[in-house]
Amino acid sequence: TQAAASRDHRVPPVNRDELKQIRIDISVLSPLAPVDDPLRIVIGRDGLHISWRDRSGILLPQVATQFGWDDKTFLDQVCLKAGLPKHAWEWPSSRLSRFSALIIEEPR
Repeated sequence: TQAAASRDHRVPPVNRDELKQIRIDISVLSPLAPVDDPLRIVIGRDGLHISWRDRSGILLPQVATQFGWDDKTFLDQVCLKAGLPKHAWEWPSSRLSRFSALIIEEPR
């Protein structure tokens, strides 16, 4: 959590004045399960993990619904998160997995 708040290159570090406004959510992930048909993932239920060689990326199930993505966009975005080209999920050598998540939210 501390690293995400202070060293994630994708977003500016959290400053002291923002701490009172932050609400923490914890996602408890199920085991990964191979995806046999990528176009049968369920938006809002399935999170995605992709790996290819030494690269990997993961997106939680709620990310697709938060951004209003369809299944192909979600698949493309997990590839980009892994530093891979869009559509790398279609490569035979890519390993695509799904998972569910139990979300524990801090009260507001």
